[in-house]
Amino acid sequence: MNTLKKSLRTCSKGHKYYKSSDCPTCPKCEQERIPENDFLTQLSAPARRALENNGITSVQQLSNYSEKEILTFHGMGPASLPKLRTALQKNGLTFKSSN
Repeated sequence: MNTLKKSLRTCSKGHKYYKSSDCPTCPKCEQERIPENDFLTQLSAPARRALENNGITSVQQLSNYSEKEILTFHGMGPASLPKLRTALQKNGLTFKSSN
């Protein structure tokens, strides 16, 4: 059985955590970053970061993109699209049509 070795790390805020990958994300900091009540709370952390890293923090900003454009963002997968569509619909918006 192949077991990944985890290494102890410390983030810039001083949180100590173990990781077996090269991912630099501190799980404690990531938990603190979760928004309390907007459409981003429905998404996985990678999908949420994908939108945030591209300047999308509101459904109004999201409506400026097509589904195809959103799927090009690193960390965004097709499983997030139904949640994004629902958030847009609740606000009377849709994805930009891709021509």
